[in-house]
Amino acid sequence: MKKDLGFSTQAIHAGQDADPTTGATIVPIYATSTYTQAAPGQHKGYEYSRTGNPTRTALEKCLASLEGGERGLAFASGLAATTSVLSILRPGDEVAAAADLYGGTFRLLDKVFKPWGLVTRYTEDPSPAGFDKIITPATRMIWLETPTNPLLQIVDIQAIASLAKQRTASGKKILLAVDNTFASPYLQQPLRLGADLVVHSTTKYLGGHSDVVGGAVIGSNELLQAIAFHQNAAGGVPGPFDSWLTLRGVKTLAVRMERHCHNARKLASWLAEQPQVKRVYYPGLPSHPGHDVARRQMRDFGGMISVNLKGGKDAALRLLTGTRLFSLAESLGGVESLIGHPATMTHASIPADVRQARGIDDGLVRLSVGIEDVDDLLDDLKQAL
Repeated sequence: MKKDLGFSTQAIHAGQDADPTTGATIVPIYATSTYTQAAPGQHKGYEYSRTGNPTRTALEKCLASLEGGERGLAFASGLAATTSVLSILRPGDEVAAAADLYGGTFRLLDKVFKPWGLVTRYTEDPSPAGFDKIITPATRMIWLETPTNPLLQIVDIQAIASLAKQRTASGKKILLAVDNTFASPYLQQPLRLGADLVVHSTTKYLGGHSDVVGGAVIGSNELLQAIAFHQNAAGGVPGPFDSWLTLRGVKTLAVRMERHCHNARKLASWLAEQPQVKRVYYPGLPSHPGHDVARRQMRDFGGMISVNLKGGKDAALRLLTGTRLFSLAESLGGVESLIGHPATMTHASIPADVRQARGIDDGLVRLSVGIEDVDDLLDDLKQAL
């Protein structure tokens, strides 16, 4: 697929040629576990669907095209994708990460990889200076989310990529991996800003309809060789129907993201004026400390908003249970609007004292703004707030 084609054109066509056997315009669901061979080792590129499936291949090629990477790999979930990236590290290696990150990633680092021997150092300051302070000679990877989950901090990808190059220790490269789930490749392409690897929970904006769970890793052919080995050896791959659903969602990513962003901008501006609200976390607000960086590295500001309420836990509970269009649910990035309580839902795996020290208190509410009519969403928040 030509790299100079527009984003939506790539989303609809990259990796998705007409089926050579039937001419089917849409990539078929290849519901097979195995493939007939002409002789031992003589096949048409596929042997067993854990190792490779044509529907999954189409998704992987499309995602690589959208992120500007050489290769993409699809996984059964976002955490399976994260696990595959961390698997290329070794006991004694260190990861440098911003303190504000998805609770599932923290749990993976703290409960799975820490006992195995991987050390993670966190910074409360997501600036290059903050990361510089926690990088040691043992650092082998910097792990970023931007915007972060759930406080919507903005990390300067290009500056951190430059720092990683400067601080490469003992002749061993420090890899920069960016979880791009909150932004999606439509709003932000970390590889073009100097990142080495991009990770997604395709469950979210890429799938876009809250009907499939998946993950992905995109990067260079060289880096993805080791990750592809883990993908096959550990077997955390999506089935063909999950791959097909995600691929179908990707086709409308651009138009959906434009609506998500439009709606979130309006709701964030309104929420910032309400007397019950202590603080609104949304990078599209000029008052947001990462606003200028977000303007530079993102196409728009996304569909996620977090709100800290003056009334604390009680006020949060009233809002969480008072909405009619915003569904109280885990996850994000679907066409429908969701509302959640990070302290007891997405970030409950983080110890309470650590969570509260990071600003994720009981008064914090996270909104995944959908693509409904924005006036209806505004009315819903008005009556609930």
